[in-house]
Amino acid sequence: MAEKTLLQLENVHTYYGNIHALHGISLHVDEGEIVTLIGSNGAGKSTTIRTISGIMHPREGTVHFDGQPIHTVDAHKLVGRGIAQSPEGRRIFPRLTVQDNLEMGAYLRRDRKHVHEDIDNVFTLFPRLKERRRQYAGTLSGGEQQMLAIGRALMARPRLLLLDEPSMGLAPVLVDTIFDTIKRINTENGTTILLVEQNALMALEVAKRGYVLQTGSVVLQDSAEALLKNEMVRKVYLGEE
Repeated sequence: MAEKTLLQLENVHTYYGNIHALHGISLHVDEGEIVTLIGSNGAGKSTTIRTISGIMHPREGTVHFDGQPIHTVDAHKLVGRGIAQSPEGRRIFPRLTVQDNLEMGAYLRRDRKHVHEDIDNVFTLFPRLKERRRQYAGTLSGGEQQMLAIGRALMARPRLLLLDEPSMGLAPVLVDTIFDTIKRINTENGTTILLVEQNALMALEVAKRGYVLQTGSVVLQDSAEALLKNEMVRKVYLGEE
């Protein structure tokens, strides 16, 4: 049976004012996949995520989610359609508790009786958050804040989870924990994931496919396994001589 395409970008051009940030990006993510975008700073990875999530709108090109055009739809409406984002820099609510942050992630949901069930599911994924459920989020460590940002996104019960630099600034042992959890979210929940990550090795180890971005364009796309063996990827993104 053919895999169903959940997300499709076609010839997307996005601008910051007069600055042309994305130059005709085309990519797709099939239902149930983990797909990663890799590239250096300024390559357009986060802009691609913002364009998908409705924070920015393309001047040209289309974005389709589950067969419907969404490139003119605002971000808050896309959450209701099944797209949730864990943003770069985490953006948790520092003066709210861990519990309150998670409940904020479910603010559009009508099935309130299942919200606390899903909070328990987040605590199963991230036991450290359960220990700190009454603690103000601003007092958490960087790793704990990243766990909270992912957990808050999961509270929307997304069909597509956008993860923007989840390992940024974390100690290596926490990076392993975060990526193990990303795999669990995909395999246990069946959640489709688009992962933006500078740690190309870790990203390609959890993803099925990947796209390499340079200065706002896709320069390479392949299976994660093939990209790990690609000479350019190994030299530029994996630090091999």
